Amino acid sequence: MVYRLTAPWTVSQSQLESALQEAHFVECGASQEKSVGWLEPRGEAHGACVEVVAGQWILKWMMEVKSVPGSVVKRKVQEQVAQIEAGTGRKPGKKEIRTLSDDARLALLPMAFTKQSSVTLWLDPKAQLLMLDAGSQSKADEVLTSLVKAVDGLGLSLISTQTAPATAMADWLASREAPPGFSVDRECELKASDESKAVVRYTRHALDTDEVCHHIATGKVPTRLALTWNDRVSFVLTEALQLKKVAFLDVVADEAPSSAGDRAEDHFDADAAIATGELQRLLPDLLAALGGEMALV
Repeated sequence: MVYRLTAPWTVSQSQLESALQEAHFVECGASQEKSVGWLEPRGEAHGACVEVVAGQWILKWMMEVKSVPGSVVKRKVQEQVAQIEAGTGRKPGKKEIRTLSDDARLALLPMAFTKQSSVTLWLDPKAQLLMLDAGSQSKADEVLTSLVKAVDGLGLSLISTQTAPATAMADWLASREAPPGFSVDRECELKASDESKAVVRYTRHALDTDEVCHHIATGKVPTRLALTWNDRVSFVLTEALQLKKVAFLDVVADEAPSSAGDRAEDHFDADAAIATGELQRLLPDLLAALGGEMALV
């Protein structure tokens, strides 16, 4: 997901480091259902929460949740209700049952399994862009809420383009011509805009066919389309202007310096430099293919 900073980035690395350390991730306590915070991108304990590689800032946000199955809570509540009815001869009301349910969930939390998920953020201060690899908008919103709390006055806006991605993808498929620097790959999803909501998915399938053109002509809208940029980076573009399944092709690895070293920190620097370097050049070309960026109001 790509965001535009709505005001110039003025925070120093040390200032951001201090702010993120104050909100460092801590695992859930015994009776805590959820915990969020910032971690070291390199994965080294007690390291920096802000890594800068070739002028690009890398951050890592972590969330841990404890999940107590509703069926287990329900069974515990039913057992307690049965005990109350047997002991007092009365049936608990709705309010008491809700209290019993809350108490049961709290009692079960220390035994609950935990699930962790992380999101990597990449900030390009010079280009005034922020990218993050959240899998959903709700997750992205939660990450950005944490970042805004850490950086006072930070303003962000999802990038919008003059041409909607779905409109552009439909044109590329119908004309069987990709924009300059890009090629259409073999994956696509088309969705009907009428009440049928019919969906057609192509996987490992040629898309320059009469069948695909017919779907476009009859009103199906592309929601996902696989593309490759300059034979260097492949990805799936979505109607929401998200890049999924980003993969760097062999030519990128072949051009990478072979003297990165064997240390984990060397590999981190090399991987970050390669990924941000390629995407720094891909994004402007993609935005141009979509008619350019919509000006912020």
